[in-house]
Order: sequence, then C-alpha cells, then structure tokens
Amino acid sequence: MYQYDAIDKTIVSERVSQFRDQVRRHLAGELSAAELQPLRLRNGLYMQIHAHMLRVSIPYGLLNSAQMRTLAHIARKYDRGYGHFTTRQNIQYNWPELADVPDILEDLSEVEMHAMQTSGNCIRNISSDQYAGVATDEIIDPRPYCEIIRQWSTLHPEFYWLPRKFKIAVTGATTDRAAVQFHDIGLEVVKSAAGEIGFKVYVGGGLGRTPVVGKVIKEFLPRDDILSYCESILRVYNLHGRRDNKYKARIKILVNAMGIDAFREQVEADWAHFKDGELKLHDTDFETMKAFFPQPAYEDLEDGDVRIDQWLQLDTKFADWYHNNTVEHRQPGYRIVNVSLKEHGVAPGDATDEQMDAIADIAEDYSFGEIRVTHEQNLVLSDVRQQDLLEVWKALDAARLATANIGSVNDMICCPGLDFCSLANATSIPIAKQINETFNDFQELYDIGEVKIKMSGCMNACGHHHVGHIGILGVDKKGEEWYQLTVGGDASNAAELGTRMGPAIAKDNVGKAVRDILDVYRDSREGEERLLDTFRRVGIEPFKERVYAEENS
Repeated sequence: MYQYDAIDKTIVSERVSQFRDQVRRHLAGELSAAELQPLRLRNGLYMQIHAHMLRVSIPYGLLNSAQMRTLAHIARKYDRGYGHFTTRQNIQYNWPELADVPDILEDLSEVEMHAMQTSGNCIRNISSDQYAGVATDEIIDPRPYCEIIRQWSTLHPEFYWLPRKFKIAVTGATTDRAAVQFHDIGLEVVKSAAGEIGFKVYVGGGLGRTPVVGKVIKEFLPRDDILSYCESILRVYNLHGRRDNKYKARIKILVNAMGIDAFREQVEADWAHFKDGELKLHDTDFETMKAFFPQPAYEDLEDGDVRIDQWLQLDTKFADWYHNNTVEHRQPGYRIVNVSLKEHGVAPGDATDEQMDAIADIAEDYSFGEIRVTHEQNLVLSDVRQQDLLEVWKALDAARLATANIGSVNDMICCPGLDFCSLANATSIPIAKQINETFNDFQELYDIGEVKIKMSGCMNACGHHHVGHIGILGVDKKGEEWYQLTVGGDASNAAELGTRMGPAIAKDNVGKAVRDILDVYRDSREGEERLLDTFRRVGIEPFKERVYAEENS
C-alpha cells in the first residue's frame, strides 16, 4: 500500500498542529463556534445530536494491521469502545471530546492516516472496489489510479471551497463494485481496440434529495489524461455550480440544467488549453505508483484443497460461512474473505475495539497484514490461503465476526439515523434490528438469496436507499417516524434508481412490509432469478398490492 514520503508526513503533521491551536483558541474563547466550524469540517469533525463525530479517511478502503490497531486504540481511549465503518469506506467515531480530537489526529498521523477532506465542500475520500488487485474479473488494479487522484485532490487550492461536496470513484473490473455511476465523477476502466487502457467517464451522478444516474461525458479517456480531464470537469463546476442554495449546488444539478452535451462542450474547451501540460501523466508515473501496490508473496498453490470438502461436510456453520462470505480469488489456492459487521443485535457497520484488534491479528497471521473496508459496511481479508480458511473462520467466529450473511437480507446498509445524526428525520438502527428479528432463520435467508437492503434516516441518503434492491427511507410525519419503501434499485453496471412503492409505512410495520415484498418475489421468481431480476420482469404492482393490502387490512 502507499507509503507516506517526507512531504506527506510534513503536511499531515503540520495540519495536526494547526488544528490543535484552533481548538485551543476556541476553548479559550478566542475563536467562536461559527469561526471554528469551517476549520473543524476540513478536519472531519461534525457536530451531531449528542456529541461531535469524527470521520477518519481510509483512502479507497485500504488499511494495514497497524492502522487497524490504531483505530481500535482510538475507539478504546477516546470514544465508547467502537467505531462505525461507512459506505464511503471510512470510519466514524460518535463520541470524541473536542479537546481530544487533536490527540486523535496525532495518533492517526503516526500510522499515516488523517481526517482531512472527509467533510466540507471539497473533494472527498476517493473510493474504489474492495476486491481491487484480487478480483477474478479485474482488468487493471485501480488503486494506483486512486492514489494518483488522491494526491492531486488533497488540499487542491482551487477546489477547496467548491459549491458542494464532491465524490470520485474508480473501478478497474468488469463488475462495478464501486457504484461509479452514482458519483460526481465515476471512472470505469475500458480498453481500446488497440488494447490501450483508458476510462469511460461518468459525471453528475449522485443520491441525496435529487438522485441521478451519472451521464457519460467521455466514452474513452486515455489514462494519461485522467488528472487534466478531472480538473477541467471541476473547473467548469466550480465556475457555474450554484452557491445560493445548497440543495441545488451539486454537480448533478448543473449537468441536468445545462444538459450533458453543453456541459461536455465547456469541459472539452477548458481541457484543450492544458491537457498536454503538467498534469499529463506518463508511464513512469504509473510504474512508480504501481510499485506501492505489489503482488503479495503468494505461494505456488493449486485450487481445491481437499481439506475444504471435509470441513464443509463436518461443520454446517463453516459451510454456510464459506459459501456466503468467501469469494473466488484470482490467485490459485487463495480465497477472498468477507468479514461481516452485521451480527444480529449490532448496528450495521459497527466494530468494537476488541474486534478491530482481532481483525488486525487475523490479517497479520493469514492475509499479509491487509484489510479492506467495503461499501456495504463490512471488511475484507483479501488474500487468505484456502488451507487456512478453517482457522480464519474459527478466529472470526470467536470475535463474533463470522455471521454468514454477506449479500443476504440481513447484510443491510444502514446509516446512524436519528440515534446520532442531527440531519436525520427518523431512526435507522432500530429498523435494522426489526428486520433482523423478522428474518432470523438463516436457511430462509439462503433460500431468498441475494437481496441488498439499503436504509437512510433522511433524504441525504448516506445509506444509499435509492439504489437498494429494497430501499428504506425514514421520513417525519407530524413528529412520528414513517418509512418510504422502494424496490428495484441497483448500484452496479446496470445502474437504476428504485421505484417508489407508495405511501410511507408505519414504523412498526417495516419488517412485515419487507417480508411481504420477499414473499411476492418467492412466489413469482423463475429459476435462479434474484429479487432484482424478478422485479424487472413483473414490475412494481404485485409488490405494491401485497404490501398495501396488508397495511390497510
């Protein structure tokens, strides 16, 4: 993984020192709360309902074991013993004291981490595929490209005060696991007829109050031009994006208002002036960055360790975990392991300090000391030998991290909601608990198959509800919590926004409504159809009829 050089270390350490002085002045009454606000936001610090919340950057979701242990230490010393992994592949702490935040940032800096640009109207954490470098369908490893973009975008003086926050995602595989079409800029790897590596560029995607599928602004952008072209997109946005209304300030609003053709014309005109300038990348730039992401020292192994068949027959819990939580690896003899942060009774995405320490230990012992954070609020051990899977499962199970539910109904995305967030209209965590209790038979989960439930406590859509196979949005009705349901959303290559079911559902009935949706699916599915496939074939009406017949009975 990328290692800081002297410049990186200086920037991060000086930033800690600056913020320490800013907090000191605020606590001494020399800096008002209003004056501190933009400064703390640029350091990832929000004010929520009960306390501050600190969001720590995990670039493209990649951690080493030392960094994970530091995250555990922060949870233990400065918070309430846990952290919350987010859909942007970051981690949040919900209870830090303001006076302690400079110390937290200093601890982070010692393991090459920071919280810069995890909030505010700037370019946020660059996200990518959690299986980068190990996926069987990968064309290129996207991480070097992510790191190039991250270095360009961090503290970029022209784009530090944008009209609104700005998000970029990169995928290097044929399967999009990074939701690139729902980012302000999405980069999807493609190859030209001559075999040249480049990117299809999407612009103006996003969720929130105005969900939009990104539009293709360029079918093929040579990889040498990714920085200059992104810069031109941002320059046009920075010039024309609205600043009078934060709800109309995202680039998706500008692209829709101008039209993609007119927006493209302005970007291309701007780009023509400097596309061959200092932002032009060269083979040496890519080779230098690729050197930070070498292939691990894999052993020369064959697929199909005979012991796995024996383990599968002897232990059904291991078998369920193997089939649901592990994925084929591009290297023979290895397997990708998904670590579920969705144990029943636990807020989705939460991990205790003890669990983070355990994951660090397991990663060191069995996966070259590397951990990934996923968009689904889980973790990944990317390089586990097949012969070690039983021991890895035992270690994860001992830490309550082996729930065999990846991709199932109970593998929900869930924002913190009204339990923590000052922007939320309704709770999310209790609804996740309600759904877990409704579907507590794991064999039923496996029969249902892949279902992506995504839930948000407000229209800001931190839980990506618009693109859930089943989406759940909390709304406020005269001081009461109600929930709007959608069906058929998809954040993958065939990107699609979910279709609204109808009126919001009472809080106590959400779990039952989800069951009604899934009962219709099981009654209607043909062959190996997923819920998404059945919905696309039969439409919304059968689901709506069942849910509202029950709701009104």
